[in-house]
Amino acid sequence: MDILQVENVSKSYSSHRALDNVSLSVPEGQVYGLLGPNGAGKTTLIRIINHITAPDSGRVLLDGHQLTEADVCHIGYLPEERGLYKKMKVGEQALFFARLKGLPKHEATRSLREWFERFDILDWWDKKVEELSKGMAQKIQFIITVLHRPKLLIFDEPFSGFDPINAELLKNEILRLKEEGATVIFSTHNMASVEEICDNITLINKSRNILSGNVEEIRRKYFGNRYDLLYEGDDRSLMEALQSVGNEFEVTAADQLQGRRRLTFHLKEGVGLRDAIAIANDSVRLAGISESIASMNDIFIRAVREDESCR
Repeated sequence: MDILQVENVSKSYSSHRALDNVSLSVPEGQVYGLLGPNGAGKTTLIRIINHITAPDSGRVLLDGHQLTEADVCHIGYLPEERGLYKKMKVGEQALFFARLKGLPKHEATRSLREWFERFDILDWWDKKVEELSKGMAQKIQFIITVLHRPKLLIFDEPFSGFDPINAELLKNEILRLKEEGATVIFSTHNMASVEEICDNITLINKSRNILSGNVEEIRRKYFGNRYDLLYEGDDRSLMEALQSVGNEFEVTAADQLQGRRRLTFHLKEGVGLRDAIAIANDSVRLAGISESIASMNDIFIRAVREDESCR
């Protein structure tokens, strides 16, 4: 079941077309990646979903009905541009936002302290926001966003400014929220985190949706017929030998201690993998072969370049 449906949404600002007939469907209980270069239209779409601005045409459905102002209470939104009142104490401010979202004071205080303990920041409860580091302030805002347990969570560049340890902490919390039934829309430029936590994605470029689908299916299909050869021997000899059956060659070091190399290549249409293995065995000492699954970073770059070449 889809918790959110965006149907043919368009939005313009003066002469700038921010969204051009964009459609997507977000399955319930999954992490959905909203990807795209800077200025592609992601933030505009997020603002429309949050009822901050309205589309010029098209519609947004939440749980099968057209999104209204009343639905915003079921959405938790962490914007890329954060904002806290610097002179307020951390606990006081977190409690203030929790009460705005309808939580009783006793319940809000208990839940906040649980979250502060989980993030190891309880000692900062009575300190002023202006004393916080950027990463610490982002932890506070993350907690404020999820505290009222909304059915739909939207995180815009949530890992910005985090060190690797705290980024990992946040990833684990996002996955835990998913396990507890939340649906997460996750906008980021970090393709490694997309591979780690996203179930499905939509890639927007220059206001249009150019790619949507399941992450694993896209990774397997987008660069189909690609393989990794692990070998010992001369790179040039191997590539020259494989010219008749393959292309798009890329050589990298695989195991420096054993002197092994890795050749990633695309097998030409109509050529059997066994033929490539036989040819490789005649030119180098072959140690292994496996299917090469494309990274989301590769797919992002290729999809955007292909889209722009067609415009």
